[in-house]
Amino acid sequence: MSYKFLSICMKVISVSLFLLFLQPVSAQYNWGDLDAQLEAKQKILGNEFVVMLWKGDTLVYKKEKGTFNSKTQAPIASCSKWLTAALVMQFVDEGKISLDDKISKYIPELNKYFKSYISFRDCLSHMTGIEDEGGFLKKMMQRKKYNTLEEEVNSYAARDIRANTGTDFWYGSIGLNMAGRALEVMTKRKFDVLIRTKLLIPLGMRKTTFTNLEGGAVNPSGGAQSTADDYMKFLVMLLNKGKYNGMQILSENAVNEMMKIRTSAAMIKYAPKAATGFNYASGAWVVEENNGKATALASPGLFGTWPMIDYCRGYAYLVFVKNILGEERADAYLELKKTVDNQIQENCR
Repeated sequence: MSYKFLSICMKVISVSLFLLFLQPVSAQYNWGDLDAQLEAKQKILGNEFVVMLWKGDTLVYKKEKGTFNSKTQAPIASCSKWLTAALVMQFVDEGKISLDDKISKYIPELNKYFKSYISFRDCLSHMTGIEDEGGFLKKMMQRKKYNTLEEEVNSYAARDIRANTGTDFWYGSIGLNMAGRALEVMTKRKFDVLIRTKLLIPLGMRKTTFTNLEGGAVNPSGGAQSTADDYMKFLVMLLNKGKYNGMQILSENAVNEMMKIRTSAAMIKYAPKAATGFNYASGAWVVEENNGKATALASPGLFGTWPMIDYCRGYAYLVFVKNILGEERADAYLELKKTVDNQIQENCR
């Protein structure tokens, strides 16, 4: 064997070993059952969806169905709440606010109606105690009346108090929109510009926006549009305790604060059927908990997007769906999670 031939062989072997080393982590897993589950649930999920799964520092699973792909922008409804909660925590990190600060400091209209005691913490966990605006269609119609977030939030001030603040959970848009308006007043910047500058751009979420393209009030609690690729970046940041692409977007303390369980079963007076039985943290539902600590969080939206983080197993999971969420879809998503869990070992102590 000539030296030249031997040299070529060694180079080929070296390249082969290098490529083998770079094989995706997904090679460790068998996603056949997950593929089968997605096919079986297509009637519920629809013909247009994206499923992504991130483990460690790698995207270990991705499936695109129909013309809907990971770059397709779509409304994400209540998944917006998690983003808004994270923005609030950025200001907490900077020492500009405390979660126990009263919202009325920035929204003086609340003082006129004796609602000066509502805090940022109450807002992030839907415990303002303010009378909610009713069913989904009624909410949609009412929101169209407002040209600005200021107008909408000032209208909350005049509503009746349904329950003592901090004691009664009623899922809706009031709390997160109040928090968003408070940040507008503090910074003298519109909410959609503020969140884009402080959170979305640093995360590289360039196809995510809260700007209302049809005009009218911006909606921090449910008005974002995003893509699967973009929202996964946000999930990866939270999974990595605030760090993304070498940058500390949120402190680890802030992420831990967002994971704290804020409710008990007795406190929950209204929750969508899809979230019945779950507690709530800040901007997200507690899908799994252990000894009073949240171990898995999710922030599903009406339009079908289901983002979730399992801190015990160390993965972020996202189903991005084009169709409007059916009440039965929550069970379908949790069944999909069980299939994923069968492949990924739990690390919680």
